[in-house]
Amino acid sequence: MTSNNSRREFIKRASALSVVGSAVPWALNLAAIGEAAAQSAPTDYKALVCIFLYGGNDHGNTLVPYDQSTYAKYLLMRGGLATNRTDLEGTLLSPDIMLPDSRQYALSPALLPLRRVFDAGRMGVLLNVGPLIQPTDLPQFTTRSVPLPPKLFSHNDQQSVWQASNPEGASSGWGGRMGDLFAAGNSQATFTAVSVSGNAVYLSGNSTAQYQLSTSGSVSINGIGNTLYGSSAAAQTLREFISSSAGSNNLEREYARVVKRSIDANVSFTSALGSAQTVNTVFPDSGLAAQLKMVARMIAARSSLGAKRQVFFVSLGGFDHHDNLLELHPTLLGQVGSAMEAFDKAMIELNLSNQVTAFTASDFGRTMRSNGDGSDHGWGSYHFVTGGAIKERSFFGKAPTLGAESRDDVGQGRMLPTMAVDQLAATLATWMGVSPTNLVDVVPNINSYSTKDLGLFRAGT
Repeated sequence: MTSNNSRREFIKRASALSVVGSAVPWALNLAAIGEAAAQSAPTDYKALVCIFLYGGNDHGNTLVPYDQSTYAKYLLMRGGLATNRTDLEGTLLSPDIMLPDSRQYALSPALLPLRRVFDAGRMGVLLNVGPLIQPTDLPQFTTRSVPLPPKLFSHNDQQSVWQASNPEGASSGWGGRMGDLFAAGNSQATFTAVSVSGNAVYLSGNSTAQYQLSTSGSVSINGIGNTLYGSSAAAQTLREFISSSAGSNNLEREYARVVKRSIDANVSFTSALGSAQTVNTVFPDSGLAAQLKMVARMIAARSSLGAKRQVFFVSLGGFDHHDNLLELHPTLLGQVGSAMEAFDKAMIELNLSNQVTAFTASDFGRTMRSNGDGSDHGWGSYHFVTGGAIKERSFFGKAPTLGAESRDDVGQGRMLPTMAVDQLAATLATWMGVSPTNLVDVVPNINSYSTKDLGLFRAGT
């Protein structure tokens, strides 16, 4: 049974990368076309960029309470991990609409670049977002009277739940499911869902397969370039051999079609990137910045690639700070802040700021209570959304209360989310142009929520 399931999954994935051909891929592609046909083909360009922070980012030292009352509770819980309040003066955020009870927040000093993006009106803050099955309060959590996300506080499972609404082993993510709806509107569907950070379930669709890049561009198959052992004829022979569809069985022929599609995509991508508008924005020297620079270059090549809707994935690891939090965490946040600011500038340079939205995500938040030298696995977290379409200088959601009597705390300062990842996904999908009737295809649990749009975007964008 397992081998049959694997074979069916292989054929399904392969068909998403192949041209219409033999009976099986033809039928699968026809089904994919039928599914996408329900979604109107866009005439403008929009893109989403997911910036995933692997390991579970410590939100408590990412966005820090600043008002005296809440800071005192923060200091009591964090102990030696707390950021000095005087160090937060330069990153205090001043939203256009103040939070209830005079609540104030400041960014980590390492995130000073994002303070500039916020002040310029191109960043919003998400308060206490995390995976949920349905709206849940503390009594419901305590009594387990409502369904809860599976395997809470587990790295692999919560990474998958964030990206796919299902635990580890999920076959599709909400970015890829958006790709299913929009691929038919892109003249080269291959470039709909793009990762610059390896394989991510977030970008896997039911009919859409992710296109993977390195920070230097597409990864070509060795030996099929200009020459092989100094011979152009040898390179051409190898190309013909590995992409020949004259195999003796369906899997062999399907594999050859996938290889040919990969070769053709590499040629198209390399050509498009070479002729695209140059991105002159200077990006810092970090792995995350290099990934975002490649995304910016690909967005610059959107016309040559025939792209109207694209979903991207980049990532940075190392956030599992059970210890050495004060030493390691600011360095990683510094990379995040400088890379995101550079990407914001690049979108302005390309005159696409209103059409590209980036957002951060992570396995989970962490405990507000210190374990001595770090923090442990949590649940709800703070995240950021950036882009010219975001409502300027805004906080979204409900600021959590801190302390032992808090109804937002499930233990050790783990925040019970009051904003669901599903609501965030639905909001982003709606901005991308997913119709209300197709929203459940992207976010299967969205009808569990009365609020399906978090109001992140300015009217008309």
